[in-house]
Amino acid sequence: MSSNFLLVAFIVYALALIGFVIAITGKKSVMVTDPEAYGKRWGNIGLLLTVIGFLSHLAFFFTRWAEAGHIPTSNMYEFMTFLAMMIVLAFIIVFLLYRTPVLGIFAVPIAIIIIGYASVFPHEVQPLIPALQSYWLKIHVTTAAFGEAFFAVGFAGGLMYLLQSINFKSSDPKDRREQRGVEFTLFTLVLIIAFVAAIFSFNGAGYHARFANDVTVTGKDNVEQVIQQNVDYVLPPIVAPYQGKLVEMKPFLGMKEPMFEAPSWMKGANAGRKLNTVIWSVLCGVLLYAILRLIVRRPLGEALQPLLQGMDPDDVDEISYRAIAIGYPIFTLGALIFAMIWAAEAWGRFWGWDPKEVWALIVWLFYAAYLHLRLSRGWQGKRSAWLSVIGFLVVMFTLIGVNLVIAGLHSYSGV
Repeated sequence: MSSNFLLVAFIVYALALIGFVIAITGKKSVMVTDPEAYGKRWGNIGLLLTVIGFLSHLAFFFTRWAEAGHIPTSNMYEFMTFLAMMIVLAFIIVFLLYRTPVLGIFAVPIAIIIIGYASVFPHEVQPLIPALQSYWLKIHVTTAAFGEAFFAVGFAGGLMYLLQSINFKSSDPKDRREQRGVEFTLFTLVLIIAFVAAIFSFNGAGYHARFANDVTVTGKDNVEQVIQQNVDYVLPPIVAPYQGKLVEMKPFLGMKEPMFEAPSWMKGANAGRKLNTVIWSVLCGVLLYAILRLIVRRPLGEALQPLLQGMDPDDVDEISYRAIAIGYPIFTLGALIFAMIWAAEAWGRFWGWDPKEVWALIVWLFYAAYLHLRLSRGWQGKRSAWLSVIGFLVVMFTLIGVNLVIAGLHSYSGV
């Protein structure tokens, strides 16, 4: 039942996005006699659909909770769907404050992409490992995700400001650097979309490959024994696990065995499979980006710029700043203070230099610098927008890269 609610939410969010697109593009049509009323009406329709999608998403969350017997934020599937729900909630709050339909064109797709990304992970209800069997799971994860959700809205506002203010026709070196920066940000989003599409495509085609690794484990009485551990691939294995033995593999485009083996220095669970996923994500991302460029016949940033004509840049700048200002104290409580209290209870120390802890601190320091430069040094406009965009890219690396690539105490969330 919970999966059905999430599917409904995904579809309704997509319809809400269409509503926001009509609100903006329709205002520019010569067929519309009252552009402001037209935009307001479709903006309200987009908001209504977003709220309906959020309620369905909320139903998914509570039914999943009932099915699992614990708050559904313990693995990547559950956490990323919860983060998407928090992003939608943060967007609704900011939209009600500023009534800017164009924000929906950039904020709602982030939630849609994250739901799609979450869906590539196993959906099965998993029992909590001992470290997660605490009421701090509810407090720490929910507040951290809610803070990150406001950072996502701030990212959307910052990207909107840059798309509106950058001169895509200029060949000046400074302008060219800004154009490349925006294009790289859009490419990163395309990369995630391509990764999701690749996983769904190969899953739908029933692709499968399996390797076996000999792993030494220590059992009772400190007796070591060697067991065989299977590593399953959904994407064709360009990279095999280090010292992995091929068990089965469906041929793909004439490829009947991996091209090379993961290096020995790559540590962590399923390091070879994760490297393989990264390579496939880059390949598919480059292909999708090239196709989009062929369709629009210009940089993606330049193609999106007309959507923002007529927007007051000061309003967009204010939206981005306010969202981050709201999210920062919430993130501070959830990702640092509550996390350290829980770490002291679970592991007997407040801080242990675990990769996830380090990157959470980096995110916190980055946004602290953002607020300091904004309030004390008067960094507004483009400089502020760039910081909001870069900050959320750091957040996404913390959520995706650290969880899935770097081994640490938080690696369980990638299971």
